[in-house]
Order: sequence, then C-alpha cells, then structure tokens
Amino acid sequence: MGAEVDHQKFSGADRVRFRSRVSKGTDAIARMLADGLFTDHGRPPEPLLGMEVELNLIDGDAEPAMANTRVLEAIADPDFQTELGQFNIEINVSPRPFVGGDTVSLEQMLRTSLNRAEARAASTGNHLLMIGMLPTLRHEHFAGQWISTNPRYGLLNEQIFAARGEDLEIDISGVPLSDRMNAERLLTTTDSILPEAACTSLQLHLRVAPEDFAAHWNAAQAIAGIQVALAGNSPFLAGKALWHETRIPVFEQATDTRPLELKNQGVRPRVWFGERWINTIFDLFEENTRYFPALLPVSTDVDPIAELDEGRIPNLDELRMHNGTVYRWNRPVYDVVDGQAHLRVENRVLPAGPTVVDVMANSAFYYGLVRGLVEADRPLWSQMSFDAARENLAAGAQWGLDSQVYWPTIGWVSPDELTLRRLLPLAEKGLTSFGVSEKAKRRYLGVIEGRCVTKQTGSVWQRKAVDAREQAGESREQALHGMLLDYKTLMHEGEPVHNWPL
Repeated sequence: MGAEVDHQKFSGADRVRFRSRVSKGTDAIARMLADGLFTDHGRPPEPLLGMEVELNLIDGDAEPAMANTRVLEAIADPDFQTELGQFNIEINVSPRPFVGGDTVSLEQMLRTSLNRAEARAASTGNHLLMIGMLPTLRHEHFAGQWISTNPRYGLLNEQIFAARGEDLEIDISGVPLSDRMNAERLLTTTDSILPEAACTSLQLHLRVAPEDFAAHWNAAQAIAGIQVALAGNSPFLAGKALWHETRIPVFEQATDTRPLELKNQGVRPRVWFGERWINTIFDLFEENTRYFPALLPVSTDVDPIAELDEGRIPNLDELRMHNGTVYRWNRPVYDVVDGQAHLRVENRVLPAGPTVVDVMANSAFYYGLVRGLVEADRPLWSQMSFDAARENLAAGAQWGLDSQVYWPTIGWVSPDELTLRRLLPLAEKGLTSFGVSEKAKRRYLGVIEGRCVTKQTGSVWQRKAVDAREQAGESREQALHGMLLDYKTLMHEGEPVHNWPL
C-alpha cells in the first residue's frame, strides 16, 4: 500500500487482468518456496527491528489539526510520510539490529527524531501526539474532505464504497467509565473511510526464514489478545467512552466492504484475524487470492513466472498491492531488497504511544514473547484452538486488564496475572536468544511488569483522568480536551504510562 497510485477508473477487464496477475504471483511464491529462492532459506536471518509509528496532529487547543501537508513540509524528513487522514502522519523506522545495546540506541534515535519533528511542527502551530485514538475527534472530522491529498487514499475510499454500495455504519457498545455510569454506545454513519484514520498504530516488522514463518505467525496470533490488553491506549471516540482498545472494532468496521447481506452469508471481512493456524506463508497468500476481490487493480506488464524462468526474482507488484488491502492483524509481507526476496511478519494490533519508552517496551515484549514461543518444546498453537486466540483478542481489546483470557494449562486468567506468572520470563528468554542486552531487557520488560502491578495502561489513565474531571464538574468535551493536554505534557516528559499521575 506504500506504492503511489494515480487516480483512475477501473474496468472489468482491469479486474480480470489483476486477478490473473495476483494468481500468478501466488504461484511464484509457491515455486520460490519449493526452490529455496528466499534470501533466508535454511538459516535464521540477522534479527532486525523495524517499526512504523502513526501519529496524530493537534492544534494548541487539542483539536484535530487538518495540517499534515504543512507539517510534513516543515519536518522535511523522508522518514515522515503522509497517512490517510489530514490529521495523521507516520514515521518509518528503518530496520536496525536487535542485539546488544542497539535496542536502547534505537529508543534514543526515535526520541530524538520525534523531538525534532515536534519542534518543526510547532513552528506551524501544530503538535505531534502518540496515542491510539485521538479523543477529540468528532463525527464532523470524518467528512471526505479531510482525506489526505495523496491520490491513493481517495481512490481507496471510492473503491470501498463502490464495493459496499452504501454508507458505513460504526456501532460500538462501550465499557462503563466507572461504577457510577452506564455503558455508552457510539452509533454513527459516514460516507468516507476516515474513521479508519482515527486508528493510529504501532506496526512491528520481523524478518524470518521461510520455513520458520508459520511458527512466528501462529505465535503472533496467539498473543494478540494479551498485547492489546497490556497496551490499550484508545478508549474514546466521538465523545464516547468505548473499549480499552477501540481501534480494533473501529478498524474492523471502517474498512468493511460488505453490506449486511454479505455479512449474513458469512463473506470474510477485509480486516481479518483469520480462521486457522497455518503451516506455511503460502496458506495466507492463497487465502488472500481466493477470498478477496481487488480494491486497487493496478497491473504491470511483468509476468512473475517468466521472471523466474529467466533467473530473476520477481517484485510481485500485484500480489503486494492486493496483500496491502487485506488488513490482517498479523500480515504476511513479501519484499525484495537488492534483488533478493525475504519474508516478514507485520504485527498490527498495537496502538501508538503513550511514550517512546512505552513503544519500545511493547516492541520488546512482542519480539521476545514470539521468539520464546517459537523456541518452546511444544508449540502453544497445538494446545489451544484458533477460536480461543480470536476471542482473546476481542476480550483484551474490550476490557483491557479486566478481561479474562484463555491460556493452555491455566484456563481463564487475567492478562496481568498471566504476564507476571508466565509471559515475562518467556519474553526474557526470547530476548536473550535474540542477543538483547541485560540493560535493555530490564528496562523494557520492567515497564510491562509495572503496568501489570499498577494495573495502569494508557487507556486506564485516560479513562480515570476523564472520570475525575467529570466528577469535578467538567463536561465530557471539556474533560477530553483537558485530559489530552495533560497527556501531551506527560508524553513529552517521557515517564512510562504506569507512572503517570492523575
């Protein structure tokens, strides 16, 4: 989806041609797997940490700032790029070694880069905010006029609504803000996909050998519910207190190409957890080809099978474009660098923020836990059903640390108790296997431990802060704006969120 796409109209012939090219790309993947043509075939790659952090833009009053073009011009750094909404930008962190002291140096680099970008954004009267969902976004901010000017976003918007044939409906019942209050509900319709832009995430990339891909993807799926429970940072949207990680249901609904009739028929959604454990990455690309029609059927004249016959590694542009419009929470990535192909798992369940150290802690916990599970004597996914992993994601997103998740040999348990008893030692073992320094392990896993002990995530802090302001007599709108300004101050101070005061 990072490719530039000109605004255009697609014909039926375009779609047929694109489908054929995607199918050939899938065949090419199968052949490359069989012939050992991936760079990392037969050996584990050097552990690299790559991430994308999506950011929100606000003005001095904590209102969404529709200013990404002006802010990006001021930042003038190619690592910062546009995103779907005019109130979004993104920083892409180039892959770096995940060994020794390099993990802590990445934190320092990210903090320096964000501080410099914030100073330049401030010169335009705007500010950067790392948060899973901007609490001051309202329904009027979802109007199509606020889609970024990059043509691919407008084209994607058109194609999703052409597939649906009707407006999008967002319908989410929340978790009560306090014992004194009833659950709130957000029910709204929109004629654009901009609610998707409300979902600002931390996306983590892990390069893996082809024969190890299935184990890493299965492990990432198995822990998704734990990740969102421990890292929730998206409790408010359009003035409503919703889930601890409201990004999950909003993203699922905001990019849904299915009208009600297709949902009733069991047609798969484009934001998809999946439906089974896998044996090879080919399983995922084959599902994408079989189940999902093209959204952006832009074709080249390159035949990937002919490329292989000529001894060249194909770019598979059509397969990659199609793969980028199937929004799996853990997505397979095929990439070619310097003429050599490799595979990555892209983890997409985490929210952005609250601080740089929280982002690094979430990253280290994910990488370490996945590695620990992959190297375990018995695969976790052989001990639990895929449905249990899917239900854990929904529960962790909705209830956060108050949820109950299923875990083999334990049964039903809270995410914080599970993490303290089982998962932190496993994550530490995995980070040790990666070669991460003792200093980095103590620093980042200590943050995760702190959240579990204090039972305070970004979402918990936001909810408590708004509730306290409302008890003091503020309206919901005043409370959200005041909380967000406090959040901005604490984000810049840099203490991990479990230490934030109210």
